[in-house]
Amino acid sequence: MDAIKAILTRRSIRKYTHKEVSEEIINELLNAGMHAPTARNIQPWHFIVVNERAVLDKLAIAHPYAKMLNQATLAILICGDKELQDAEGYIVQDCSAATQNILLAAHANNLGAVWLGMFPREERIQNVSKLLGIPDHILPVSLISLGYPDEQKEAPDRYKTDRIHRNKFGV
Repeated sequence: MDAIKAILTRRSIRKYTHKEVSEEIINELLNAGMHAPTARNIQPWHFIVVNERAVLDKLAIAHPYAKMLNQATLAILICGDKELQDAEGYIVQDCSAATQNILLAAHANNLGAVWLGMFPREERIQNVSKLLGIPDHILPVSLISLGYPDEQKEAPDRYKTDRIHRNKFGV
C-alpha cells in the first residue's frame, strides 16, 4: 500500500478477530515506530508489547476507553524516557510521531488499530504504569490496540478548505 493511500484510508478499528499477530509483523510495527522523527534525534521512546490475554484484559480496566482490548490480540504502549529527553513537550511529540507510524504500518499490514490517549491523563498514566511496572522516569504517552479487523469503516473526506490559510491566518 502506498503512503498516501495508507494515510487517507486508515480508520480507528475497535473490533478484532482472534487471529494472532506474528512476531515478524510486530517487529515491523516497532521498526516503523522507531523510524519516526524526533526532536534533536534523541529517540526517547520505549515500547511495551502486550500480547498476553490476562494483561490485555487488565489494561482494558486500567484505561477507561480501552474496552476493545478485551478482543484485541495485541497492544503497544509508547512511552518516553525523561532521562533521555528532558522536555516533556518534545517527548509527547516524539512518541506521537512514533504512534502514527505504527498506526500506518498496522494498516499497511491489514491490521486494525486504534490510538488510545494516555498523556496528559494522570489517572491513566498511573494505572497503566502500576500495572506494567513502569519506572517513574518513563512517561506513558499513548496506547495502541491492535488486531486483525472484524469491522470495516469507510474513510470520510476530511479535507476542509476553511481550515487552510495562506501566508497568514485568515487568508
